[in-house]
Amino acid sequence: MVPNLSNDPAAYPVAPTESPVLTRLAQVISSRRGQSPESSYVAKLLAKAPDAALKKLGEEATEVVMAAKDGTPDRIVSEMADLWFHSLVVLVQHGLHPNDVLLELARREGISGLDEKASRIEK
Repeated sequence: MVPNLSNDPAAYPVAPTESPVLTRLAQVISSRRGQSPESSYVAKLLAKAPDAALKKLGEEATEVVMAAKDGTPDRIVSEMADLWFHSLVVLVQHGLHPNDVLLELARREGISGLDEKASRIEK
């Protein structure tokens, strides 16, 4: 069971700008490049780049929304893990690393969401 920490922000651990788990997963995903699509699910996604991984990313995002609407914490976490995994596949397809995303999140930390979004609007 997933603990509900939403009412206690102090209970959340401080996230470093590098995640060993995400780094290891990205390395495994990257190692599947060029392997036989019959030997690996990830190799199959990478062989059909970019569409296969993008389609899965969309499917997983929809499943996260459905799980959240149902309000089942374990299912939300499970579906979110699927979404994050497929997001890593897309990052690897584009030569990016999860640390790129973590650094961007760190850059945005402490900035109002409204201000951050306004800074991205083309003028």
